[in-house]
Parts: sequence; C-alpha cells; structure tokens
Amino acid sequence: MNFLNSELSISERGPDARFQIVPMPLEKTVSYGSGTENGPAALIEASDQLERLWHGFEPCAAGIYTTPAIDCSVPLEYALDTLAARTESIARAGQIPVTLGGEHSLTWAAVKGVKRATDRPLGIIQIDAHADLRNAYQGFRHSHASVMQLLVEDEGVALAQYGVRALCQEEVECRTRNKVVFIDAETLVRGNVNEVSLPDDFPTDVYISFDVDGLDAAIMPATGTPVPGGLGYYQSLDIVRTALKGRRCVGLDIVELAPIAGWDVWNFTAAQLTYALMGLVLENEQ
Repeated sequence: MNFLNSELSISERGPDARFQIVPMPLEKTVSYGSGTENGPAALIEASDQLERLWHGFEPCAAGIYTTPAIDCSVPLEYALDTLAARTESIARAGQIPVTLGGEHSLTWAAVKGVKRATDRPLGIIQIDAHADLRNAYQGFRHSHASVMQLLVEDEGVALAQYGVRALCQEEVECRTRNKVVFIDAETLVRGNVNEVSLPDDFPTDVYISFDVDGLDAAIMPATGTPVPGGLGYYQSLDIVRTALKGRRCVGLDIVELAPIAGWDVWNFTAAQLTYALMGLVLENEQ
C-alpha cells in the first residue's frame, strides 16, 4: 500500500520523492490499550481518501514515496536498528523521513538515524498527552514512556513539549534537569493558545514527533491511552506551524494510532494529520 495511492502520479510516488513514508507497525511495550501494530496500515489505507489540495497548494507535488514496512516481528533492538538505518539513509539523501507508528518507542531510533545523517544539533517538537521522560517503564528501558528521556539524556537532543497532561514526579525532575521547553495542555487549552515560539538557542534542525493522543480524546479515541483535556486539531497544527518558524524540519513521525474496528474516521484523522504536517514543512520552507 502507498500513502495517498490513487492521487499520486508515477513521478510523484518515485523513490526520489521529498517525503519518504516509513511504516513501523511496532507494538512491543504498550502498557494499556493495544493495537498500535495496526496503525500504519490503517493510516495508509485511509490516506487514499484524502484530497491533494491543502491550504491552497498540493504538498504531494513534492513527492511521497512509501518504503517497505519495517519488520517488527524481530526483537525490539533489531527493529529499532533497522529503522535508524532507514531514516539515516533517507536523511543523507536530503529527503524527509515520515515514520508511521506504531508505539512511541520508535522515535528513539528514527531520531538517532536522522541525527547521524545530519551530524548537527537536533531539537524535537513533541505533541503528546504524556511526557515520556521516565527512566524506564514496566522493565523496559526502550519503552514508549521513556523514549524522550533516552533522547534528551543519552543522545543530547533538545526537547520542546506541547499538550502534556499526564506525567509523574520523575518526569517533572527530568524536565528541570534537562531544561525541557514545555507548555502543558491545561495552559494551552484554557488559554486558547495557538502560537508558540522556541528559545533562540533551540537547534535550527528540528524533528516533529506527533503522538495522536496529544489530541483530545473526543477527537482521537483510537490510541492506547486517550486522555481528556487535549488539544484541538487546528490548535495542534498551529502550534507546530509557529514552532517551526526560523527552523528546518529534518524528519517527523506520527505514532500511537490504535485503530478501532468499524470506526475509520479516526484512521482518516491520522492520515489527514500526516498530510497536513507535510504541508506545514513545505510552507515553512517558503
């Protein structure tokens, strides 16, 4: 299956496309709801119903190539190594990897690959209901709940979090220790905040990691741990758009979609979100 399959011309879906879709049906450390292994396929299937036009232009004209899915039947460390090699190769070619999850633990590998390719300081713009800054969770160091702690403390990546509304004291302390930039969901939603700005010393190269549970549970219940009080669809895109100003996106992922049988609307929402993020990346470059 190809992202936006029926809408793309032969040249737009070729391997030299600007956006390289990497399906990663990972489900190894989920701790509540399950189903993330079905997320990438459901999202790609729903994308066939998208329209090419977005905000007055066609992001797909830059090209969208769907690479083979990462084999996640192997042990977690092998699957993560494979993903890191894939995103590194894509980034070295000057293209943008768009990893579709799958649980959030995959972001460690996707970012690590991009960071190896660029060899420049890297920052992450994270939309999420959870901080994911635990040292480990339920015995897993490479857990979906510790992925950002691995990146900020082991890989030296800068982090800006938006929309968090479920975290523990350990994560609060990790934020302080690593000077994590954050505006949590209650502030954003109650204050109707739609614009943010990153500190001047935040890296120029940024990676967008969008956990679909960052959206309010009324908009996106098809995820492992839906949390009330989340971001609106347009609000989340406005936050990403404004955070990108003056910076260059070198990769992104959309994670934690856990499809609900018979409710394709949530899969379509995730597909539309993916396409919109591609559009934001291109808009930001103009």
